[in-house]
Formats: sequence, C-alpha cells, structure tokens
Amino acid sequence: MDTPDPGTHDRAGPPDRSALRERAAQVLRHLAGADAGLRDDQWRAIEALVFDRRRVLCVQRTGWGKSAVYFVATALLRQRSATDTAAPVGPTVIISPLLALMRNQVQAAAGAGIHAATINSANPEEWDEIAAAVTDGSVDVLLISPERLNNPDFRDGILPKLAATTGLLVVDEAHCVSDWGHDFRPDYRRLRSFLAGLAPHTPVLATTATANARVVADVAEQLDPTGDALVLRGPLDRASLRLAVVDLLTPAHRLAWLADHLDTLPGSGIIYTLTVAAATETAAFLRDRGYAVASYTGADEDTERRTAEQDLVDNRLKALVATSALGMGFDKPDLGFVVHLGAPASPVAYYQQVGRAGRAVDSAEVLLLPGPEDAAIWRYFASLAFPPEQQVREVLRVLGAADRPLSTAALEPIVDLRRARLEMMLKVLDVDGAVRRVRGGWQATGAEWRYDAERHRRIAEARAAEQAAMTDYIGTAGCRMEFLRRCLDDPYAEPCGRCDRCTGHALAGDASPEALRAAETYLGRPGVTVAPRRMWPTGLPAVGVPLSGRIPAGEQAAAGRALGRLSDLGWGARLRGLLAGDAADTDAPQEVLDAVVQVLSAWARGDDPWPDRPVAVVAVGSRRRPRLVASLAGHTASVGRLPLLGTVAVAGERGDATGRANSAQRVRALYGTVTVPPEVAGRLADLAGPVLLVDDYVESGWTMTMVARELRSAGAGAVLPLALAVSG
Repeated sequence: MDTPDPGTHDRAGPPDRSALRERAAQVLRHLAGADAGLRDDQWRAIEALVFDRRRVLCVQRTGWGKSAVYFVATALLRQRSATDTAAPVGPTVIISPLLALMRNQVQAAAGAGIHAATINSANPEEWDEIAAAVTDGSVDVLLISPERLNNPDFRDGILPKLAATTGLLVVDEAHCVSDWGHDFRPDYRRLRSFLAGLAPHTPVLATTATANARVVADVAEQLDPTGDALVLRGPLDRASLRLAVVDLLTPAHRLAWLADHLDTLPGSGIIYTLTVAAATETAAFLRDRGYAVASYTGADEDTERRTAEQDLVDNRLKALVATSALGMGFDKPDLGFVVHLGAPASPVAYYQQVGRAGRAVDSAEVLLLPGPEDAAIWRYFASLAFPPEQQVREVLRVLGAADRPLSTAALEPIVDLRRARLEMMLKVLDVDGAVRRVRGGWQATGAEWRYDAERHRRIAEARAAEQAAMTDYIGTAGCRMEFLRRCLDDPYAEPCGRCDRCTGHALAGDASPEALRAAETYLGRPGVTVAPRRMWPTGLPAVGVPLSGRIPAGEQAAAGRALGRLSDLGWGARLRGLLAGDAADTDAPQEVLDAVVQVLSAWARGDDPWPDRPVAVVAVGSRRRPRLVASLAGHTASVGRLPLLGTVAVAGERGDATGRANSAQRVRALYGTVTVPPEVAGRLADLAGPVLLVDDYVESGWTMTMVARELRSAGAGAVLPLALAVSG
C-alpha cells in the first residue's frame, strides 16, 4: 500500500496509544477528506483491533463510518507489518454480502492508498491472479462473498491458507450471521470455520446497523464464545430522515400518487417494492409518465444491475425501482428519498433499507405506502423457513444411503422441497456438520444431528412478532423514528421531531384524476405470457420416471396466456382472492370472464399471436375448483364459437395449488396419472388445429406440460395453455 507513513515506528515495540490515535486520524483524513474527524467509538474499535487484538462487534447507524474503522485499522496494521518484519501482518479479509457493496468498498479503499481486490462469482477468471497477489503481500484488503466460504475448491484449497495469514477479519452486515435476524444467510455460518482457523490473537471486527438485542447477543457469542467480545453500540437516530406513511386505497392509487409526487421529492432515490413483478410494473408505468427510472431485481443480469447502479450514482435516473436485492448492496450518500410501495415484513428490515438515504444531505424523505396485500406476501416468504424435521431426516437418509455425492438437482426427485429451500437447508446442515459439500454435490458425514425444534419455533414466533410490529408502525400515533429505534432495542431512542407524527403534518393521500385513470388503465390491462417448459427436470429416471433431457417438440405445449400474475399490482389482488385456499368454488366473475376475452383477442392480434386459430377447448380436471374451471372453459368456448371437448382427468398430486414441491417432485407425482377420455381423444383425431387448454392457475407449469403431452399424443396439433393466473 502507498498511504504516506504518518510517523516513525519504534521497532522495539508497538507505538503508544496516543501516537496510534494520531496516526488513525491522519489515515482517516486520507480516506474521507481533510475535514473528517475520528469519532470516539471509532477510535475505541480501532484501538481494540490494532493495539489489543480483540474481537469487536460494532452496532452503529448507517453513515456512522463503520467502513472507516476497518480501512484505518488495516492501514495501521499494514504499516506496522512494513516496518517490523519480525511481526508480519497479512491482509484484511472482508466478508461482504453483495457485489455492489464490494465494488463501492474497493473504490473507497483506493482513496486511502489501500490496494483492495475481490473474489466473487462474477470474476472467477481473476482468482488465481488475486490469490498470488495475496500471497506476495501486494493486496492489503481481500473482499469475498459469504457464498465463497462454502465453495468446495475455495473452502478446501484457499480458505485454510487465507485464515492462517489473515491480519484482520471483517464481517460486514454481521446480522446475517444470526438466524434471529431479518436477513439470515446460511453461508455466513461458515464463518465458524474461518474463525477457528485464524492465527492466535488475530483481531476480528463485525459490523451492522440493524441488530436488536437478541441478534447482538447471538452474533457476539459466535464471534467470541468466551464472552470477551467488545460490543460498541451507539444511538441509531438518523437526523436527516423525515419519515411518513401515506395510506392509499388501491395499487392504482399508490402508483398515481407516486406519479404525481415523484418530481417533488428531493434529488434521486430508491423506490422499494416487495416483488419482482411490482418493481417491473412500477418502473414501466413511471417511464410511461415521463420519469427516468429503471428497475433493479434479483432476476436481472449482473451487467444490467451495474448499469442501473451507475446511472443512479451519476444522477441520470430519478429513481431505481428495486426489490430487496438492492437492500445492503448500494452506497450513494446523497440519496434524497426512499419510498416503499408495500411494507417490508420487519421494522428492522425497513430501518436498514431507509438507511440508504440521507447520508450526505441535510434532509431526505422516507415514505411508506402500505397495501392490504402486504401481509399475504409476508406469509409467502415466511413459508420458506427451515423445513420440518421429517423432511430434514429424509434428506439425511437419502444422502446416507447414496454411494456417491448427490447434487441438489439429483435430490429434488427424491425429497419434497423446492430448490431454494433445499439449498438453504443443506447449507445449515453443512455448518452443523451433518452433511458436507464436495465436488459433485452433497454427502452425509454420519455425524449425529439434532433438530432444534424449540429454536425454530421461537424464530417463527419472532418473525410473526416482527410482522405485527410492522403493522403497528404503520398505525402508530407516536414518533416513527423512535418506534423503529425501539424495535432495534436502541437505549437512546427518543422522539425525532421530524416525522409526520412529530410535526403533525400528514401527507395528503390524494391523486389527480388524470394520473389515477392512467394507473387504473395500466394496471387493468390483462394478459401475461405463460412460458412453456422445454426440458425435463434432472434425475427423473432414478425415481422410475423415464423422462430426461429436452421435451420432444411433438410433446410440448406452446406458449400460453394468463389473465395476470398473483403478484401483479393490478389483477393480482383479485386473482389471489379468487384462488385462495379458503375461497369458495364459484363460477368465474363476469369481470374476469370479460378480461379473459380481452386476453384472447390480444393473443390473436398482438405482436406475438398464436400460430393458428384454436379449433377446440379442453379443460384440465380440478379437484379444488371444478366449477371455476368449468365456467372459464365454457365461456371461452362460447365466445370463440368453439366446441368444448371435455375435461382431462388428473389423478396425481397436482402440486400447483400448494407450491410445496419442486419440479422433479411434481413431474413424478403427475407421471402416468393424466387421462384423456376416449370421447375427447376421438374428437381430437377429427380436428386439425390447436386446442386451448384451460386451467385456473399455473404455478410451475408442469400440470399444463403433462396434460399437453397426453393431448399431443392423442392427436392434438398444438396445445395453447390458457389460465386465470400464474405465480411470480
């Protein structure tokens, strides 16, 4: 590193503490500017790391300067290493959760003359070069993503050497370590191995802005089981933030209000949504209204996200419309506002996201526009928690009986878990020592493992309490910032004097008639594409299903259409009510039938029309909603003047309505259970042309795929799926 040497060094021993503080202050000025001053708690953390070689947990508000602590500590440790060859200090290793945050931190480090590099999934071609630079001492800071910790090659080949030579370990966003936290990430639990492999007296720093007392205690215990970790906790007030809630009736009202008021919000900012579909729709609507905005979701390619980030940093955008994919990974200190279209499931998560704003400006607007559909979205994400013991034991049994490692794809046909949930469970089991990730997949270790049912129950209760607290935040009559700070167990919490409750200045929830009409028209447009399945899930032959590879063209369904997505801002709420598990099975409402006719009309005449006009209608058998499906199929046949051939029976476990099973499990349950009645098959043979296949809901697409396969085998020329709703 080339930071100017702030003073001489006594080779006989470490510098005294007063000299060390002056050096720290000088490095900070190189890092943050001539006016930067060292906070007392920043110095306490740096002193504990550099002088006392302790483990420190720093819980401070966003913008307080946590990154300055580890960059200054790195500079001081590396300077000591350069002048005292008898006590070499290796590079600082920072575990950081998101690539965007890594990019910002690499740039920040350069400001202090610190050479930083990163190893993550986006730059594998650079790993060897970076590893060599770490070895030869030319890298001062190495940033790695938590996912790297459980990559077999990295874990077995790089991690032990890295841990043994690390001069300072930094765990950024340390609340992710705790499954009590709002954003627990199993990969972070691999830090136990990293900590265990550190050389004696290696200092460790964990940082977060969003941890309540329970999470602080959990992280501190994992950081230092002896109980000697230094916990530095400061007040969490953000003096620049002006919090408010705007209650609006419908998604259309919320979009219209935003379109009317976005240009009055200061500077540029972030608009958070709860789902990918909502982010995409909101961004498209605001662009139609003349705003420079872009969407940012986990479904976007990394290059697209990088471009969007830079456009916001350079003020080419008024706003990013983002999901929580942006939550911890973005740093633009002069953001003037954060708006939430829909409430997060936790006040702690909300505090973290609004903390993006107002770091380098005197005042920033923080607005929450909640919706009645928020609770349903919370329940969905809560359903993805750690699986019940029976499912976990089945996975362990299968891995234990296997004579080779099994990949996640190979496990899917055998265990009834969706991929994301299965992968999360396996990572936790890996940390617990019950399984191990190796080349080729996962294998059981044979170690005894205990299912901590009581802990999982308490975590579920904590999640429910967080959701209730978020509802209370929306309706509170007291100070909003104080409410959030108390949720974080901030002992310094007090009224802020700035929020809508403190000032008594509630924002009006009105929208202009013109904007409301535009929003209602935009959200009321029916029709989304139902993408066909082209490939069979992996591993089916191993469970007795002789299907693999690409689905033959003559057995595939064509691209279909649905009225809307369940997560849509427009049709989503109406469709969720119609298809809810406790909803009565009734005829489709007239407004729904009319909208389906619009979908069919657009499908026939739009930019991507069906290849040929359908010649008949076939319904998918439904045990839960036969009346709804029958009314939809009958109406479709009537308005299209097409024959309704009948219903294809599906005796297998459909799975689409529950969303529990993964793709392989669904195909396995459906295989051999689809029956095309003779009267339907007979008429198909006499018709030449596509058939409309009508169902109520497409979650995975496998029911439509399997039924289409049988209809094609029975003589249908093509199968065009038509449904009320799709997931997503």
